Amino acid sequence: VQLQASGGGLVQAGGSLRLSCTVSGVTFTTYATAWFRQAPGKEREFVAAHSPTGRRIEYIDSVKGRFTISRDNALNTVYLQMNSLKPEDTAVYYCAIARTFGTAWQYESTYSFWGQGTLVTVSS
Repeated sequence: VQLQASGGGLVQAGGSLRLSCTVSGVTFTTYATAWFRQAPGKEREFVAAHSPTGRRIEYIDSVKGRFTISRDNALNTVYLQMNSLKPEDTAVYYCAIARTFGTAWQYESTYSFWGQGTLVTVSS
């Protein structure tokens, strides 16, 4: 199983970035997908999750209205569109997948496979 994340970079506050994560080695349509992030000196935290069918989509409060998680099942890819970026969004962003997340969508232990991370830096 491989998860290949990309799309990170340096952006000014107020700008936008779109992260991508392409998954191989599993039946993508049976997995929930999520993004986590880890800021310098902090623990990794949940950002957003998307159920296989899209019936459940969850966000951490601090990104609601600014970030959008989506997926293209034909391309085995999950995206994180990030708008109105703030310096506090600076972090390494990780994609992850799980067979199911139920009510535990925000916990790292729910997710079986992880990508390598892509760095997002937001300058003020």
